[in-house]
Amino acid sequence: MPPEGALRLRPGEAGSAALAGEEDVPDLFVSRVELQAAFDQLLQPERFKDYGPNGLQVEGKPEIRKIISGVTASLALIEAAVAAQADAIFVHHGLFWRGQEGRVTGWMKQRLALLLAHDINLYAYHLPLDAHPELGNNAQLGLQLGLKADRYFGDNNLGFLGGRSGTAAGFDTAESLAGHIKEVLNRPVTLVGPAQSAIKNIAWCTGGAQGYFEDAIAAGADVFITGEISEPQAHCAREMGVAFIACGHHASERFGAPAVAAHVAARLGIAHTFVDIDNPA
Repeated sequence: MPPEGALRLRPGEAGSAALAGEEDVPDLFVSRVELQAAFDQLLQPERFKDYGPNGLQVEGKPEIRKIISGVTASLALIEAAVAAQADAIFVHHGLFWRGQEGRVTGWMKQRLALLLAHDINLYAYHLPLDAHPELGNNAQLGLQLGLKADRYFGDNNLGFLGGRSGTAAGFDTAESLAGHIKEVLNRPVTLVGPAQSAIKNIAWCTGGAQGYFEDAIAAGADVFITGEISEPQAHCAREMGVAFIACGHHASERFGAPAVAAHVAARLGIAHTFVDIDNPA
């Protein structure tokens, strides 16, 4: 489920209608530089080698009163920010993707044109947002699912490994855990591998982290949770006897951006709203 108070939009849905009744833009503001410094201090992007720039990706107005957060800097999210009279957008997936060429055409032109026309700042943090031990995507997904990490694995300790927290509902097998994830995230999940084997050590890494599966197995996982599954992981799960659960790239990464943006906005005294643009991926 999205964070409390979040607004949910379907792709292509007008932001103005969804954001009707939004509170007036507050008088308190911070500078663009101050806001980036707060994000950088929290997320420490200098620690990560990423495929795209972390931090300010599009420069907008110098004074910021309201932030809109979301998973991806899609046209629909930018339209919602315009409707809300936001001065900044904070996302996990910015304008740049692995292997992308640098031409400003098509969807890139559309998004940039709207950001620049309304002088909106765009902040994006990819791996740093995954990795934050309390507010990041992995930590927040664990919180939603009732999982607590006590070990980490993979590059920059992006993979989390632990077990069920003391207050979590019972899930003793991969099948029962998959059912729990389906209920919490309100979407279908894919389970491959031993469904009925007892599980103790649960590993997870949000988004497109299927390549971390073998690292998770080496770290001692009985089951691995991520957003996506590719062809090789299905065979590996069956042959290694470790269950693999794919719960959706977007669905697994809906919690870090609003947690970080809300934390920073509260600290700086400015307004924040999370907008969840529905995505089946």
